Amino acid sequence: MAAITLKGSVTNTCGDLPPVGRAAPDFVLVNGKLSDVNLASYTGKRKLLNIVPSLDTSTCAISTRKFNKKAALLKNTVVLVISADLPFAQVRFCQTEGIKNIVPLSTMRSGKFAEDYGVLIVDGRLRGLTCRAVVVMAENDVVMYTQLVSEIADEPDYDKALAALA
Repeated sequence: MAAITLKGSVTNTCGDLPPVGRAAPDFVLVNGKLSDVNLASYTGKRKLLNIVPSLDTSTCAISTRKFNKKAALLKNTVVLVISADLPFAQVRFCQTEGIKNIVPLSTMRSGKFAEDYGVLIVDGRLRGLTCRAVVVMAENDVVMYTQLVSEIADEPDYDKALAALA
């Protein structure tokens, strides 16, 4: 369990991010076509997971826009933005914002991803959503970098996440 804050109020997650150097847990998430996807859906690619509570918040929207811009420059890398938003809302957000370089994925069918990655918020006003975190994986799904953003309203450290892919 990790303690994080939401505008200064302490809240907790269900666990810890996957450890660097170990294989990431597999997952089943839902894409914009309502199809299930997992790690094997991105075999052979490096993966940057931008985990956010909801694209319908300013900080989540900002981080998605910034990673979208940077993703266009990354070779053999897929940027997955993961939230509890319905796929319809995620697709609409990306279309409205002109976002084409990331893949939005939803936790709508299962909380297992949030539990396995230690990002499920277990108390407070955002209970049931994911916290803000970044996980970077190599082509073989080994975790190369993680960041649990300690204040939900803050943006992740883009430079460190992208440096892990250099």
